[in-house]
Amino acid sequence: LFNQKKMNNRNLKLMAIDALASIATLYIAFLIRFDFSVPHNFILVFFNWAPWFMAFQVSIFYFTGLYARMWRYTSLWDMLNIIKANTLASLILVLMIYFSSGFDQISRSLFIIDYILCTGFIGISRLGIRMFFSHIVTFVKSSNRSKIKKRVVLIGAGDSGQLIVRQTLQSPESGINIIGIFDDDPKKLGTRIHDIEIIGSVNDIKNTSLDYDEIYICVPSANRQQMRKIIDECKETGKPFKTLPSISELIEGNISISQFREVSILDLLGREEIKLDKNTINQFIRGKRILVTGAGGSIGSELVRQCIKFEPSVLVMMDISELNLFEIDREIMDDASNILFKPVLSDIRDYSVVDQVFNEFKPQVVFHAAAYKHVPMQEYFPWEAVKTNVFGTSNVSTISVKYDVEKFVLVSTDKAVKPVNVMGATKRLAEMVTQDFNRKDNNTEFMAVRFGNVLGSSGSVIPIFQEQIKKGGPVTVTDPDMERYFMSIPEASQLILQAGSLGLGGEVFILDMGDPIKIIDIANELIRLSGYEPELDIPIKFTGTRPGEKKIEELSLPNEQLDKTKHDKIFVLNDPDINIETLSNVISGIKKLENSLSGRTANQVRTILSSILPEYKPDLASKEPVYLRVKAEAEA
Repeated sequence: LFNQKKMNNRNLKLMAIDALASIATLYIAFLIRFDFSVPHNFILVFFNWAPWFMAFQVSIFYFTGLYARMWRYTSLWDMLNIIKANTLASLILVLMIYFSSGFDQISRSLFIIDYILCTGFIGISRLGIRMFFSHIVTFVKSSNRSKIKKRVVLIGAGDSGQLIVRQTLQSPESGINIIGIFDDDPKKLGTRIHDIEIIGSVNDIKNTSLDYDEIYICVPSANRQQMRKIIDECKETGKPFKTLPSISELIEGNISISQFREVSILDLLGREEIKLDKNTINQFIRGKRILVTGAGGSIGSELVRQCIKFEPSVLVMMDISELNLFEIDREIMDDASNILFKPVLSDIRDYSVVDQVFNEFKPQVVFHAAAYKHVPMQEYFPWEAVKTNVFGTSNVSTISVKYDVEKFVLVSTDKAVKPVNVMGATKRLAEMVTQDFNRKDNNTEFMAVRFGNVLGSSGSVIPIFQEQIKKGGPVTVTDPDMERYFMSIPEASQLILQAGSLGLGGEVFILDMGDPIKIIDIANELIRLSGYEPELDIPIKFTGTRPGEKKIEELSLPNEQLDKTKHDKIFVLNDPDINIETLSNVISGIKKLENSLSGRTANQVRTILSSILPEYKPDLASKEPVYLRVKAEAEA
């Protein structure tokens, strides 16, 4: 009530100002029209017209929403709305006078003069309000603030850079004072953004005479090569530096000072913008009941975040990890939303519990991200991988068909291509399970999305390297020739949503992962980003390949064709070896495995998997149990 009263008082003041402006501009128009000597009879005309001009203009301004705006943030769009509102008011007044007896008594130029003057005065008054808050109030606040500001130079004079400069000027409490801008565009050199000069290119930053404390990199659209160059230049200054996230991380392009963060390996390995067809994703997600399995994991949790942006009606989050589920549930509940969120602590291997969840929420779209993914661990415990990655997928698929789920999207991996490890073999079987369900007569469209490693996921190489660097090394790399495809977690999740929106059923989508990256290069870059030099400060140790590891991963085989889709980063796998007979044999083998898994050794499970999936060629060399390996290491 207090805020409403305050707003009403503000509106009344603006209305009073506009009413006086209407009368004043009309009188000035008369003065201009008659060379500042208004005849007595036209003085009477002025007094007859003035109340109508005042009442109608203020009324039109009110009904067109001019008094519902925050004029301290006046923008170009607000000025256009002022022009529209004043045009409408003037036209109505001219029509009214036209049908009265007074229209023929005066020159038409009077109305044009009044229109120009009134529009200009109203616009200037609103700009004055903005200037008052953005300059005078800001100056007073900053003058009264004893906090010493951080002196910052900005790299990037594009749209993002000007937004950041404007925010620092409007928010003195941020404690940031931008004193100069660097940009590689020679056309911008010497120009100013909000009165801050663009003083040179990025190469000039190490030689500048400016006394600054920190560098902010404000180029979210920079590609890998551009970002590497910028970071190298920043390192030479010896000053700390931060960066905005990439466009694909920003998602909606909402840029603010608070989003600056330390430069990460992600900034050096991939910052290309992902352009989504948001209309198709919107049709796919908005208002739907969505279920995400493995919702607490790296990909699953990001799928939850991305789905929220498209406003499903219900979002069910299923995970077996109590901690992971708690974390994602706590995170999303901090945001105000009309979406019904439902965390479910459950194991996808438990058919009856999963069936109960589907029966209660009737999901229309299922993103199946629950899986075991740690390659060496699954080599030691292959039966657990089979139970989750294969049988669990079969459970969720069967129940999806039972409850008429519209679309089922399986999150797969490049390790499913010509697999040499249990993880890859079980994920390939999971793909084939969904393909078999899709060929049957049901209402659910099944599809899989296959991609490589994601940067920074739990248990991945980057967090391990970072921990080793903190301890002073060594950083352990299995093989100098080991390379992997990498993608950021937000990028992968966005493309999963896009693929799901494009799928018609039966597809295995392949995401464009760019070029593979050597693991040794990641280790070197992480060491440098931490302020050290590889080998000189932090040693790198080669430990040899681990069980089930390939040196080079593949996204498809040479005999498999990749067909284009509407999205340039998503392809559809065209596998000539997949037919009804192949799928039937695989499903039959999975059913037999389900009945004979208990009591099997690791090698026996691998052997059975290779018999079901001939393309899987496991290394059946003797592998000692984990507890013996730990014991031997402890004794050593």
